[in-house]
Amino acid sequence: MINSKKYPWIVVALLWVVALLNYMDRQMLSTMKPTMQIDIHELQSATNFGYLMAIFLWIYGFMSPVAGIIADRLSRKWLIVGSLFVWSGVTFAMGYATTFNQLYWLRAIMGVSEALYIPAGLALIADYHSDKTRSLAIGIHMTGLYMGQAIGGFGATIAATFSWQQTFHSFGLIGIAYSVVLIFFLREKRNTVEQELRQPQNKKPPLLKRFAVLFTNISFWVILFYFAIPSLPGWGVKNWLPTLFAENLNIDMSKAGPMSTITIAASSFLGVIFGGILSDKWVQKNLRGRIYTSAIGLALTIPALLLIGFGHSIFHVVGAAFCFGFGYGMFDANNMPILCQFVSSKYRATAYGLMNMTGVFAGAFITDLLGKSTDAGNLGKSFAMMGGVVVFALIIQLTILRPKANDFDNA
Repeated sequence: MINSKKYPWIVVALLWVVALLNYMDRQMLSTMKPTMQIDIHELQSATNFGYLMAIFLWIYGFMSPVAGIIADRLSRKWLIVGSLFVWSGVTFAMGYATTFNQLYWLRAIMGVSEALYIPAGLALIADYHSDKTRSLAIGIHMTGLYMGQAIGGFGATIAATFSWQQTFHSFGLIGIAYSVVLIFFLREKRNTVEQELRQPQNKKPPLLKRFAVLFTNISFWVILFYFAIPSLPGWGVKNWLPTLFAENLNIDMSKAGPMSTITIAASSFLGVIFGGILSDKWVQKNLRGRIYTSAIGLALTIPALLLIGFGHSIFHVVGAAFCFGFGYGMFDANNMPILCQFVSSKYRATAYGLMNMTGVFAGAFITDLLGKSTDAGNLGKSFAMMGGVVVFALIIQLTILRPKANDFDNA
């Protein structure tokens, strides 16, 4: 089976489910606050709930560059299996939590285990797929993330029907069982290491040299900045949009959760597909095509954030959320391709790990801040203000980033 022409796509299918579970397990907590706070009274404070969301992001961020390094040195299959097993075990254990401190430390462990998956999963897909199918394969894998985000929005609905404890138990058991399935069906691309050993000239540079090359590249600093700034509203929407929907539309969280997450997931999916196709065509005629496509996406998020913050009708809030998701999808689809225009392939894994860390740290900061803003009754105003911050990132991106080739290695 491993040598068949179909197996590279079987790998994508197997990891699509892992991607779904990855985002589902992290997303559903954001919708389950109303039911959980009945038993764990500390969660009645939005500030405390923000701490719970933020600890995951801080740990996830610190682990992102480390995870990229580990994925290049250990078995990708077993890293994926182990990561899934641990975070699913944590999800299962959260159903037994009775105190805020227990939830806090379980979320920290989840941050470590979930951070290990993305670099290993993407690397394994890249191992199996050539340049002709690699973008499509990774794009299909990304739809699993959006689907997981959408399903995670039903956490409150399921918790209202059964209990929040049973919800955690059920999703945790599904992930544990699927990790066993991967043991039997997921395979490492065996000749990858052998090929590297036969070609010492392709040996990866030392870690310190990677950092030195990246941090002396002005364009990389700009990319880090414009990746981090949109991550503020990006993570804010993921973690606090269900709460904002419930407050602005005066509806129960069991309805607000699915409505918000499905809207963002569906629009982001469309934005990724449209943004990918547009930039691939545009860059053939203009080397800044990817940057312009990304900029259009960011521009769409600015009025969307204003309407999300101040809208009080379903038409305004849902429409704005759809516009934000579509624009953010266009931006998201072009981050790695833009990085490839400024950074050599020898340093891209480390570079993307650092980008991910920067973006997640921004997410941890805004998640904590929006928790305090919610307690103060200013959540909508805070969402609207983030639109102004995105304007600054957009100007920097368009002013400074000027690639000389579609791929830096061909410059």
